[in-house]
Amino acid sequence: MADKKVIFVAFAIEDERQRDFLKGQSLHPRAPFEFIDMSVKEPYDSNWKDRVRTRIRRSHGVIILVSRNSLTSSGQKWEIQCAKEEGKSIRGIWAYSNDRTVISGVNAVTWTDVNINNFIDSL
Repeated sequence: MADKKVIFVAFAIEDERQRDFLKGQSLHPRAPFEFIDMSVKEPYDSNWKDRVRTRIRRSHGVIILVSRNSLTSSGQKWEIQCAKEEGKSIRGIWAYSNDRTVISGVNAVTWTDVNINNFIDSL
């Protein structure tokens, strides 16, 4: 089996539970991918952006959990900008079935195994 693909997950801290659900999908023993993120509960220290950029560079692609919380999350906005600067493939996934928030420059789709797997397989 080939090495697992590494997927960076950008999310608003208010959507941490949804991130946990998404990461749970990679725990399946046959899952050919691993999710990483930079969840922080304390204020960002000066090295935060450097650490995020390093993780994004090492990833094969970036999944963005899109919700109304995304519109006010400065950390998530920076992660999205960084992913674009690093030329990473990006896929927005709507974090909630009743929330279709639009983030400029991010193509979001419904949260389904097929949509997530198709994105990962395309990397």
